[in-house]
Amino acid sequence: MGERPSYDEYFMEMAHVVSKRSTCLRRKVGAILVKDKHILSTGYNGAPKGLKHCSEVGCLREQLNVPSGERHELCRGLHAEQNAIIQAAVFGTSIRDSVLYCTNTPCVVCVKMLINAGVKEIVFAGNYPDDLAKTMLVESKIKIRKFNHIKEKKTQKHT
Repeated sequence: MGERPSYDEYFMEMAHVVSKRSTCLRRKVGAILVKDKHILSTGYNGAPKGLKHCSEVGCLREQLNVPSGERHELCRGLHAEQNAIIQAAVFGTSIRDSVLYCTNTPCVVCVKMLINAGVKEIVFAGNYPDDLAKTMLVESKIKIRKFNHIKEKKTQKHT
């Protein structure tokens, strides 16, 4: 039997599992909002409910050679973070003071939503190229940190 994962490992692994539902052709992203060690909502990037997915109709941003991190309005999909926020709203769940576990750093649109929703911390696995998002996060009160699997394993052994 393997070692028991830390909460960061547990929730980040779940975010990666959630990302497998993504229908994006460019980047599969998963997000989980957690409070008091309980999952409030999840989200992955993809088209709105009932609409055709990019995997069915193609990617306009890809066709136009739009670089990653630019021209979000040309994408038919919602971001994982947006879907996690929307899922919480649909079910009447407050995400104030929650922690976002995400497979990538959020874009500027998602950062603005997370700030206004009262999310207190973001734990991310991979980077996303959005300098304005990084600037706004520094300016906000949201704590942000990169998930470090190796550090987690070492820390866990000593606790």
